[in-house]
Amino acid sequence: MERGEKVHWADVIAEELIATGRKQVVATGISPSGPIHIGNLREVITADAIYRALRDRGAEDARLIYVADTFDPLRRVYPFLPDSYAEYVGSPISTIPDPEGCCKNYAEHFLQPFLESLDELEIEIEVYRADLMYAKGDYDEAILKALRMRDRIASIIDEVTGKVTSHDWSPFNPICKRCGRLTTTTVTDFDPQQMRAGYICQCGEEGEVPIRGGGKLTWRVDWPARWEILGVTAEPFGKDHASAGSSYDSGIRLSKEIYNYEPPYPIPFEHVLLKGKGSMSSSKGVAITVSEMLSCIPPEILKYIMIRVKPEKHIELDPALPLLNLIDEYERLDPASDRSKELSATEKSLRIDIPFRHIINIVQIAGFDAEKALEVIKRGGYKLDDLEIIDRYSAYARSWLERFAPQSLRFELQEDVPPEASEIPQNVREGLNELADFLTQADLDAEMVHQEIYAIATRLGIKPKELFAGIYLALLGRRSGPRAGWFLVSLDREFVIERFRAITT
Repeated sequence: MERGEKVHWADVIAEELIATGRKQVVATGISPSGPIHIGNLREVITADAIYRALRDRGAEDARLIYVADTFDPLRRVYPFLPDSYAEYVGSPISTIPDPEGCCKNYAEHFLQPFLESLDELEIEIEVYRADLMYAKGDYDEAILKALRMRDRIASIIDEVTGKVTSHDWSPFNPICKRCGRLTTTTVTDFDPQQMRAGYICQCGEEGEVPIRGGGKLTWRVDWPARWEILGVTAEPFGKDHASAGSSYDSGIRLSKEIYNYEPPYPIPFEHVLLKGKGSMSSSKGVAITVSEMLSCIPPEILKYIMIRVKPEKHIELDPALPLLNLIDEYERLDPASDRSKELSATEKSLRIDIPFRHIINIVQIAGFDAEKALEVIKRGGYKLDDLEIIDRYSAYARSWLERFAPQSLRFELQEDVPPEASEIPQNVREGLNELADFLTQADLDAEMVHQEIYAIATRLGIKPKELFAGIYLALLGRRSGPRAGWFLVSLDREFVIERFRAITT
């Protein structure tokens, strides 16, 4: 986007929100029922972009909130869980043990890494935990109103969905005191004075629970109730919630007709697809977690991947070579003229003049040693002497190489003449010898070396690709590698000359 040609999508939404005259509360929420992946993250980054745009337009009282749906039930035994978790299916995830025993409950086990990732992304957000909201009484009035207006709510849901709710349906699901489930209970009565609800459970238990913290509203009612409780004015949500008859459709009517609240501005967004695998899903094992991605690229890049695309368009992510193309794109942009880059920026964004592609090669040349990498950087003509920054980028590069890089981009500088060098034909060895002579000159840059390789090939009647292959076989033990001119000037000059001499003698 060129500033002045068109307004960024986040700014368009911000302007429309400000025009309503309401105090803006941008909400987002995810159920921590499994590892939170970058598909989930799109919702939060979308909300953050709108929040930033609001603040940029003078809405200083705007708020950005995140509701962790920690009171949701465990739906099934996911592939990453042991079979023993079958006994917890239907129970709130805040009451289930952490599968690895490191956090106080199941919900926190998956929520904490995500919140840490938000810190790294510098997304400042007010966090609400649904189980605590219910326990503190935030939902008390909403639950009582839903129970009193049960028939009207059922009628609205039936009209929206085209289905018929069962005669024993209730907008409130008590938690059974015997089995701990809230998906197997049915409300039998409720006492608004005593703030209690009677229930029966499929496990055979009969009893009563307090309205406060003793159960939760069903999702279709919980969502609009939450809007009114928290004063939500805008919210991104997955496109599945935006289809005809979906929870947003019923939410609009329940918000207006039951809770007398103007529904928030809807921001439906498309899925993030993993190249060749489809929509991300932790339960199906098709996902990249936020923390995993942040181990490979700087946070501002991850934000840019989401912000550069309008919410209504899907994002197809290929974390291999195409990811480097996106990083190239980001590095070329000027935040002063590109709104997506400006909205993606973090206070700790590293501003270095070395392309990430070069970093990938530099750290491999240096064997992932920061001090050696610094030497390579200096030989390459770049001005960077901050070991902390080099360490950080080295970690990104190493993680990306280990997790996502195609084999063609991985290499290891061979300390000794590799056995594969025996494949180099004699005429190419002569070319390497001439190249060694050329490299004894001072003040050579990458382009000069690159052009000399072509000149040597022409003089000796060698195909350039054969001479390039000889260079890589001599140094890496393989027929391909980084751009040759840059690669050779980045290496210790004496090391390269000695290696080429060793092969040609």
